[in-house]
Amino acid sequence: MRQLVFATNNKHKLGEVAAKIGDSFKLLSLDDIGCRDEIEETGLTFTENAALKSRFIHQKYKLDCFADDSGLEVDALNGEPGVFSARYGGTHGDHEANMDKLLKNLGDNPNRKSRFRTVISLIMDDKELFFEGAVEGTIRHERTGTGGFGYDPIFQPDGHDITFAEMSMEEKNRISHRGRAVEQLTAFLSAP
Repeated sequence: MRQLVFATNNKHKLGEVAAKIGDSFKLLSLDDIGCRDEIEETGLTFTENAALKSRFIHQKYKLDCFADDSGLEVDALNGEPGVFSARYGGTHGDHEANMDKLLKNLGDNPNRKSRFRTVISLIMDDKELFFEGAVEGTIRHERTGTGGFGYDPIFQPDGHDITFAEMSMEEKNRISHRGRAVEQLTAFLSAP
């Protein structure tokens, strides 16, 4: 069975992708290959950051691999927080501070249009391919729901009257940006 490294240690992401890929590949995490390096995300786009991570793993470990980068883009804020989504409020992963800053910066602006975007960089057989998924929506004025993570309590996907944080994980994954990008990746990997 061929091995494929997913440049993450996020168990939720690993499980989600492993379930979609099936038995055609043995999916490995950064821990599985002994990678303890902090891979700097210095790119200005999701594509650049995903490529930085996958290229680092491919060059150092000589393994087929893929990496993703994702975040929230708000039209009225010229695409912010974008690649800075996880650290928008100052501290990486402080979801409350990130939402507080976003809601403050957006204020009463009537343009609440936004999207979550994911880009996956796959390096396989020394070739690099990209897969992208996005989900359009709007930013709510206040938080609702207790599920999910990140900006989920203030993001309402188009065609729904609830936020990501009010959806079940299965419902969210069916329409999410990451789910859409992973579907493209798995379709490519399972093609004859």
